[in-house]
Formats: sequence, structure tokens, C-alpha cells
Amino acid sequence: MIKVQNLVAAYGGNVVLDDISLEVDPLEILVIMGQSGCGKSTFLRHLIGLQKPRSGVVEIDGVNVTQMDHREYRTFCRSVGVLFQSGGLFNSMTVGENVAFPLNEHTRLADPVIEIVVKLKLQQVGLPGVEDLMPAQLSGGMKKRAGLARALALDPTILFLDEPTTGLDPIIGAGIDDLIVRIRDIYKATMVVVAHDIASSMRIADRIAIFRGNALIELGTPEQIRASTDSYVQQFLRREADKPDEGGYAADLLR
Repeated sequence: MIKVQNLVAAYGGNVVLDDISLEVDPLEILVIMGQSGCGKSTFLRHLIGLQKPRSGVVEIDGVNVTQMDHREYRTFCRSVGVLFQSGGLFNSMTVGENVAFPLNEHTRLADPVIEIVVKLKLQQVGLPGVEDLMPAQLSGGMKKRAGLARALALDPTILFLDEPTTGLDPIIGAGIDDLIVRIRDIYKATMVVVAHDIASSMRIADRIAIFRGNALIELGTPEQIRASTDSYVQQFLRREADKPDEGGYAADLLR
């Protein structure tokens, strides 16, 4: 479903991702993990087509995303859904208007039909009856669910989720985890999820990709990741800080 070959991403002279290659199978949930600043969100933006790589290829369902023209990209957008890190809701719109936005942008459905679709999508994510509320009236978990409802508006076959449980308490986060797996099964969708939460990632992932620096250093099932012999992977899983005298992220903070 998704194929990345020798992807190099850079901002000016700073190479953020260097020679990244991986594939995502249909119906798979691939979780991208790694410390802050390692290029996870940049990688996601390249998959979505919001950024062009310095070199390399990103193919979605056999189509080269990096070479799409404007018309082709709009067509591509109808097949994908995106949940942004904060939910990404438009604060000036009601929840219902937010969910309806992709339908108004990409379809010619009549308003009564759109209203029905909006209600159905909100029910699917456990938010019935909130269409007329403003985003500011929602809790953090509700904003994530509303953002997911909007991502599902066009019945996508691919979902990109950026930090779906960040900032949520463990119980609400577990509910989002369950919802992600249930949505995958209902929509028969392929998912790429950027995450920090180790427990959440182990729970929802079919495979996990761990980035360090600008490289992909480990890719495997949760069981394979737990059994990794890479010292950084084990440090990451145990949530152990670097020792200041050994260099690394903690040492940089103390300089």
C-alpha cells in the first residue's frame, strides 16, 4: 500500500531523514517512534505529500506522490485521512462544520446528506450530538475524536495519525487506542501512526519503526522490538535518560 525508497529529506543543508526505505502492507498499522526531533513528523508530511523529498520516492497504492500535479493531488487527498497532533480543528467552525469540511471541499453531496454523514462519523468515534459545539467546548480527548471523525469523512483507505494519544490521561488514551484498531477493522484501512507513548504503540501496532537521528534503526513487530539487541532501542523502551558524561540528548540539555 505504501512504499518508500531511499527517501532523503532536508531543510536547507540540514538532512533530517537520510536514505529511508520501508513498506507498509494493506490493513497494517505501522507506528513511527523515536525521540523528539528525529524526523517523525517530517516523514509523515512526506507520506501525505505536503513536502517534497530532496531525493527518493514515495508511492501510495502504486502512485508516486512526489510527482503528482495539483489535480492528481486533490484526487489523492480523497483517499486519505489525516489526524493532526492537536486535532487540528478550525476554531471558528462548529464541530459539525469541521467534520463536513472535507465533504464540502471534495464532493457535491447535498447539504442534508452531508449532515447525515457528519452525524454518522461523530457517532462512530463516540461523539453523538456534539455537532453544534465549538472546539473550545471540547476536552482534549474529544478534540482528538472529532479530528478523527473529520479524517474519516471521505471513507479513506489510508489514515495518517500524528500523536493521537499525546496529552491524554491513560484511560482516555486507551480508549483512543481501541478506537484506532476498531476504525482500521471497520474501514479496512492502512494506518501510519506517529507516537511517543510506548504502551499505546505496543498495543495498536502491527509493526513499529524506530528512528534515531536521521536514520531508521529498527523495524519489526512489537515482539521483535522488545527483543531488539540495539542499545538505543532498549534505552528508549525503558525510558532511561542519557548520562550527561556519556553524551547524547541529556548531555546536550546540560550544556
